Amino acid sequence: MHVDHLSFACGPEGLLACADRLASQLGVDSLDGGFHPRFGTRNRIIPLAGPRYLEVVEVLDHPAAEKAPFGQAVRTRSEQGGGWLGWVIALDDELMATFEDRLGRPAVDGRRVQPDGSVLQWRQLGVRGLQSDPQLPFFVEWTSPESERPSAMDSPVELVSIQLAGSPDRLREWLGGEATELMPGLPLRWHHPSGQPGLASATFDTPRGQVTI
Repeated sequence: MHVDHLSFACGPEGLLACADRLASQLGVDSLDGGFHPRFGTRNRIIPLAGPRYLEVVEVLDHPAAEKAPFGQAVRTRSEQGGGWLGWVIALDDELMATFEDRLGRPAVDGRRVQPDGSVLQWRQLGVRGLQSDPQLPFFVEWTSPESERPSAMDSPVELVSIQLAGSPDRLREWLGGEATELMPGLPLRWHHPSGQPGLASATFDTPRGQVTI
């Protein structure tokens, strides 16, 4: 159980410009990730050390985006001007079954068709929680081999901390325990402004020094 990736919804500048802007801040390049046919979205990838990565995502003009919770969440965040969408925790199959029981619903299949035509596959759970309360992570169980996942890419950029706005009690209830105990070393910080809960910022060690987005 660990933080697998962070998701950032692009704003009116579009996917490529948004991803390249973030990548430039971190001193690296973004990569074309392909599209999610079941969710009506596409993304670009910024590899992180970890194994982790940063996903920059855009909703497509596609019927799937109107039905899929992930597509709906991306559209909503993009219409607000773009910004941090959420954070994602990787689980193994045993833990995924535990969370399916806790949340009372099954994980759904996900896949991403990459530019070379290859397909990444996983199961995911909890996106509706992200929609209703953006401080909450959702969960993935990768079914593609570890070597094929975006988190397997080398990167000089390391995630130092994520800062959440919201309620530690709400996160504890969602996870079934303290996040920092379930994921030792989790670089989690809290702040409590008025307004919308969610992923407020992330800080990275980069070749250019420490950067907060």
